[in-house]
Amino acid sequence: MKRWIGVILAAVLAGVVVVAVVVGNRDGKVPQPTVVRGVIGSEKKSFFDDPRVKAAFAKHALRVEVDTAGSRQIAADVDLSRYAFAFPSSVPAAEKIKRDRRATVTFSPFYSPMAVATFEPIAGLLAKVGVLRDSGMGYQVLDIKKYLELAAKGTRWDQIPGNSAYPARKRVLLTTTDIRTSNSAAMYLSVIGYVANGDDVVSSDTQIAKVAPLLAPVVLDQGFSETTSEASFDDYLALGAGKTPMLVIYEAQYLSHVFAGDGAIKAGMRLVYPSPTVLSKHTLVPLSEPGVRVGELLTRDPELLALAAAYGFRTASPQAFTDLVVETGAPAAADLVDVVEPPTYERLEKLITTIGATSRP
Repeated sequence: MKRWIGVILAAVLAGVVVVAVVVGNRDGKVPQPTVVRGVIGSEKKSFFDDPRVKAAFAKHALRVEVDTAGSRQIAADVDLSRYAFAFPSSVPAAEKIKRDRRATVTFSPFYSPMAVATFEPIAGLLAKVGVLRDSGMGYQVLDIKKYLELAAKGTRWDQIPGNSAYPARKRVLLTTTDIRTSNSAAMYLSVIGYVANGDDVVSSDTQIAKVAPLLAPVVLDQGFSETTSEASFDDYLALGAGKTPMLVIYEAQYLSHVFAGDGAIKAGMRLVYPSPTVLSKHTLVPLSEPGVRVGELLTRDPELLALAAAYGFRTASPQAFTDLVVETGAPAAADLVDVVEPPTYERLEKLITTIGATSRP
């Protein structure tokens, strides 16, 4: 008899569990999502913080939490054992992480060309001295070779003939983030290094020794540089041409505000494209299985791809980005042809350290 009572009680208990699960599901209760931690470049933080992005991940039972660091810091200094994925803003940094962590796969869900944020009076002056020209395709182009020639002369803004729009006594120099920590500055260095190297990717120590003294003034004479692209772009938006007449940025930083229509991009602000330029391919390196899932979703999920476009990123599915450009009249280049590749991680590091060690007269 006791045996049968035990069987009946077990059956009743099982029934209660089944009912609880069914009722719980009807009440909308779902299993707790898997927390996936990643370290990313600062320019992607607003994307990952967006409630719509969080909700899109939640549909796949993931809660993605991120910390930020400079992309080169992620590759060299960050303790990656704490994270399920690393998401720097360039292929060279991602490839180093992949090698060091013995990752078997990477994902490149979106990319952004390097661009220059400036102002109408500055653009007019640059056009006057032959550095800026119209592309004939709806956007303006900053000629890097002519810019380097102008910078090599030590030209100040107030030395430009007839300049009453911006008679500042500072040098005509593009502002970047800190090349020691930030990917956007390293990408800029890739471009000017390519031009200084006779329109060829820097690929040897001999070439580095040759171009470093030419590039050092345009990098070091800027003075203080912000460590992240987010901080430098915030200065551009808030402080204007007085502090930052020309800033090297990711195209996505500028376009995200245009697409949002949030008023941050004011009349007189301009987006121009360096020629040549380089694509910053935001590349995710999974460090564990949940990181693989994040990379897959960012690459394939239509909702996440559309949200990436809303933040100004170009993706492998370009329609959402194109639609936003048409809808907002954004000054985005439809097709960029003059695009170069960055050096390998090791060559770029050597170029950066060589410039940093250059003595100034």
